[in-house]
This record gives sequence, structure tokens and C-alpha cells, in this order.
Amino acid sequence: MGRRPWPPLSTNRPHKLPDSAGRLSYTPGMSIWSRISDALSALASGEGLSEVFDRLRAPPERTVGFTIAVIALSAKMAKADGLVTRDEVTAFREVFHIGQADEAAAARVFNLARQDVAGFEDYARRIRAMFGEDRSTLCDLMEGLFHIALADGTYHPAEDAFLERVAEIFELGETRFLTMRARFVPDALPDPYTVLGVTPETPIEEIRKAWRQLVRETHPDRMIARGVPQEAVRLSERRMQDINRAWEDIRNRASAA
Repeated sequence: MGRRPWPPLSTNRPHKLPDSAGRLSYTPGMSIWSRISDALSALASGEGLSEVFDRLRAPPERTVGFTIAVIALSAKMAKADGLVTRDEVTAFREVFHIGQADEAAAARVFNLARQDVAGFEDYARRIRAMFGEDRSTLCDLMEGLFHIALADGTYHPAEDAFLERVAEIFELGETRFLTMRARFVPDALPDPYTVLGVTPETPIEEIRKAWRQLVRETHPDRMIARGVPQEAVRLSERRMQDINRAWEDIRNRASAA
């Protein structure tokens, strides 16, 4: 598959300035991409993209922070892989509904991250701090990264090491990481117990509770409430399918036993 850089950036869009506390004020109805442009414009001269994550810790800033985090970490993940592929551009659009008019804003985040001297581990630590103890949103973010990593149909060892290290910094635990990898990676065995974060020895009623909890966490309203932008909620569609398929598989095994 041929490779191409993101499209040229446009710099003729007006931006808001932060208030005295460093917070941005957003006009109702502003698109996520306009808000991202405002956040980037608020960076002082010489500041790197990683500084953004220290300023986006409360609604509605967290939705901006989530989107920047996925794109920025994707840029770091792609750095060892050359220019972004057409498949990866398509994956960005699938996750965030990027229209042609908004490509410049997404491109600016991606290119700033690639050029930033800060390493991906520094990004991951600041993103972890931005979301605090909210592991669910960090899992949402990781799923976006998995979706983009698998966009070209190949899961490279370097990508696996990258995502495993990010999950470690996010303090998600090995079980959560393996659960996501089992759902996304073609070479991984899609074990239904791993998908639900349980084991074959777990009582069926406990497995049912785990399934129901995952279904609740995957509801679009829950995702939006914890800071996932509306543009990225379609991530829940695949997760819900995987969760329900795993539960059906386990329930059928239990019935046949």
C-alpha cells in the first residue's frame, strides 16, 4: 500500500485564547476539531504538544484531550514505521469522523507529535495523569490505538511492544491488555474468557456479572459521560459485538456441559 503524509496545514483559522487560569472557553456547537485548534494555538512559543495534556483535565476539555491523545500516541507509534499509510488515514476517519475540512487540524496534531522531542512514554504518563483513576477512558483510548495499529492488516512486533508499554504506564493491568489484544489482533486466539476478563474456572454467575458490567461501560452515553468525544463513540460498536459474542460462547459451553 502506498504511503503519503497528512495534507498540508492551514493556519488561517481564528482561535480563542485561554483565560488567566490557562483554561480555554468553548462556544457551544464548536466542533471537536475547532476546539483542538484552539488548544494548540494556546501553546506558548517553544512549548511541545505534551504540554497540552496538563491543561485538559476537566469537561469539556477532556474530550479534546482524548482526541489529541489518540492522534499523538498514534504518531509516536508510526514514527518507526515511516509515513502514515492510507489505511491509517482511513482508520483515523473511522474513529473520529474526520471530514475534509477538518483534516488540517488532525494533521497538525499528528505532525506536532512526530516532531516533538518528548518520547511516547512522557506522553503516556501525562495522559495517564490527565484522566486520573478513570481506567475506562484509558481503555477506550487504547482501543482507538489498536484500531489504528491494525488498519494496514498487520500487527508489527514494534507496535505490540509500544502498546504493551503504554498500557503498563496507564496501569491497566496485564488482563485488560490481553483482553484488548485478543479482540483486535488476528493472530491472537479470541478466547471468550479473555475477552470478558475472566477465566474458565470463574463461576458462570460471576461471568454473567462481568459481561453485564462490560455492557454497561460500553453504552455510548457512558462513554460520552467519561470524556470520549461523540466522534469516537463508534468504537463501542465493535466492542459490544465482541463482548456479546464471548458471553454467548461461554453460555453455550456451560449449557452443553
